[in-house]
Order: sequence, then structure tokens, then C-alpha cells
Amino acid sequence: MQPLVVIHPYYYSWQKRLFDICLSIFLIFALSSIFVVLSLLVLLTLGWPVLFVQLRQGKNKKQFRLFKFRTMITTAAVWKPLIRYGNEAPEPMFKMQDDPRFVGIGRWLSRSGLDELPQLFNILRGNMSFVGPRPLPVEEAAALPASWEFRYQVRPGLVSEWVLSEKKYGSLRDWREAEATSLVTGSITHDIALLARASQVVWRWSL
Repeated sequence: MQPLVVIHPYYYSWQKRLFDICLSIFLIFALSSIFVVLSLLVLLTLGWPVLFVQLRQGKNKKQFRLFKFRTMITTAAVWKPLIRYGNEAPEPMFKMQDDPRFVGIGRWLSRSGLDELPQLFNILRGNMSFVGPRPLPVEEAAALPASWEFRYQVRPGLVSEWVLSEKKYGSLRDWREAEATSLVTGSITHDIALLARASQVVWRWSL
């Protein structure tokens, strides 16, 4: 039996929400030129649409539309069952580092994490937080066992311990433990520390 996840009270506090609002507004303005450049690069190398929008499972299992820069062909969902044999993540999740559906600068955007930048708007809207369990596609979330229910008690996040884990695709158990680890300790300094680690990863892969 999986251990019970005791979520830190900070995840329900007004301080965390205020931190999310202030930082997301600051980053949206500070990175506005990067948004424009990446949008143009996606448009030139992948075509329209620039953004990828997908239903994800959020807090209290409420579905929301997650935004990303598009990295794949527009028929990616159609091809997914045909390349399932190359899945590197534990079922029911799906992930391929060398996914053949990537086009243009899509592979670089995905590996660097820059494709996730539009989720700053999800954070500002209140669908997400900077730190929390990564939001899963609805069909993947529905296939998970009951021991994963803890992740729907809080807003899903842009960053978590799982995102930064070197063995994040090792097993479903490792995935769950990494997501739960982010929720045990909570504070603004903890959020900042995770975001600092994530920014180092983005910087390293984007060069």
C-alpha cells in the first residue's frame, strides 16, 4: 500500500497564490520579447497554430485548457497509438525523447522546456501554480490508481521534484514519490529553490 501524502498547509495559503500572481505577471512582461521570438520561430518552422492546447486534469479534478508552444505535427494525437511501442514512461503515461512527431524547432523547445512558457498564463488564471504536481492529460489521469488522488487536492504545477528528477521515467512508483515530495515541504523559499533549479536546466538545454 502506498503511504499517505500529507500536504503542507502552504499549498492552501493566500501567500502561495499571491506569489503565483506576482511572479507570473512579472515574468510575462519580462519575457515578452522571448514570447514574440519563439512564436515567430514556431510559425516559421511548424506553421499555424503556434500554441498547443490540451485538456488537463486540475485541482479537484476540474479540467482546464493547458497552453504550450506547439512542438509537433498537428496530427500528433492520431499518430500516438502507432508509436506507443517506443514509450519511455511507465504506463499509462507516454513520453518519447526522440518522438518522430517533432517538427521544426519542436524537439529543441521540448528538451529545453521553453515550450512550457505559455503556462505562465495558466498560472495567472488560477488553473496552475508554479510548484505542484504536473497536470496530466485527462485520459492518462483517469487511468491512474486511487493512490494518486492526492495530486488533485492542490493546483497542478509548472515545476515539481518529478520534473527535476533524473529517474523520473523509472517507474510509476518513482513518479508518484517524486510528485509527493514536492507537497510535503511548502514555503515561498521552497518554491523559489525549485524554480531556480528548473531555470538552470532550461538554461543548460537551451544553449
